[in-house]
Amino acid sequence: MNRWLIWILIPAGLWGQIDPSFKPGLEHPVDGAMRGVKKMIPLQPLLDSLKPGDTLKLEKGMYYGPAFVRTPRVVIDGQGVATLNGRGIRSVLYIEADSVTVQNLHIINSNDSPDKIDSGIKLKKVNGFKIYNNKIEETLFGIDVFWSKNGEILHNEITSMKRKPKGLKGDGIRLWYSENINVQENYWHHVRDMVVWYSQKNKFVGNLGDGNRYSIHFMYSHNNRISHNHFKNSSVGVFLMYSEQTIMNNNLVENSQGVTGMGLGMKETSSNQIIDNKFIYSARGIYIDVSPFVPWKTNTITGNEIAYCNTAIEFLRDQEGNLFRHNMFHDNLQQVFVQGGGGANRNKWIENYWDDYAGFDRDGDNIGDFPHRIYEYHARLWRFNPNVKFFYGSPILSVLDYLEKLAPFSEPQFILKDPRPIFSLKEFKKQRQKQLNNGRKTDND
Repeated sequence: MNRWLIWILIPAGLWGQIDPSFKPGLEHPVDGAMRGVKKMIPLQPLLDSLKPGDTLKLEKGMYYGPAFVRTPRVVIDGQGVATLNGRGIRSVLYIEADSVTVQNLHIINSNDSPDKIDSGIKLKKVNGFKIYNNKIEETLFGIDVFWSKNGEILHNEITSMKRKPKGLKGDGIRLWYSENINVQENYWHHVRDMVVWYSQKNKFVGNLGDGNRYSIHFMYSHNNRISHNHFKNSSVGVFLMYSEQTIMNNNLVENSQGVTGMGLGMKETSSNQIIDNKFIYSARGIYIDVSPFVPWKTNTITGNEIAYCNTAIEFLRDQEGNLFRHNMFHDNLQQVFVQGGGGANRNKWIENYWDDYAGFDRDGDNIGDFPHRIYEYHARLWRFNPNVKFFYGSPILSVLDYLEKLAPFSEPQFILKDPRPIFSLKEFKKQRQKQLNNGRKTDND
């Protein structure tokens, strides 16, 4: 096994604790030149004068576009004091040459056509680029990467048009048929989505997404990695759709609320590793729809903490093929729910912590002396009448659930069995930390 894969299985920060060394957002101030500007300067003549290897340092001022970079290996540096205004015509800055760097620039005012994907920065069929420390606002889309590879998108702050409702805003970052892109320590907020379409071998590390619809949405995109991100106050944190071989580790996803609220959604996706994340304060912690799509390709869900959710794990139907191990389920109104009826026991549940486990640990090995079984009692009521869910979590349903367990009015629905439940959460976390320390020592040796 490769050493880097060992670090994924026993990562540096446990249970979604974001590494404080990641600082999403601008690394240096970008104020632009919004006040006191008497006239705008055309940027295109300055770009046309560049030769390969040149650096264009923009003085304080308001420059206007749309503008096109067609010279390879150049640097456009706004120095934190230059604003590029697209004047609402189309996209603001087009990158059409290889190895271009755009940094420290304030970019505003694209057009608002979703069909033309009007953006702050649009890259098309380029190899090698760096988009660093830019502030992009009042553009429909932020950064559109089309059929490009080997690039970096670092420390940018991106938001969409304030006047538009969330569903009509554009995406903060959009990857389309692109690969080997490092998207790291960016801050996108109040955009529609951040999307990855038909793109592979990309990394999303240390980013912050706040107040969006989908913080990050994958479609037909394989072999990507999502690590140490913080996604909050969105309808959906991460959604994997027809996308395989994703590694998602050490992310914090919180407060995904609403009818479609979920920390992680998986639809018809296989061979993913969901490891040491934290999903909290959400309508659903993890939602699973026909996943794994390929029956013999297991989704591994291990080491995750799922807490303070309406439902920790929700299945669209009686699904099989997922492995749940060493997860921590606590303070949820409902641990596991299957929309279409039936149970979830065709998945493998082993050595998870359940805060509603009613058992003992007489031999002190931190494994419960008998299996943890989950049955569905009062939850069956809203299968017949969805309006009953209005009383979800109320005292009367808690009493009803207790009475059903004492003397069931009807046969309860069996959901799952964990044959070796973790007994003490505190002791389990201590053991995991010891494994982490031993892993570091072995790696250093």
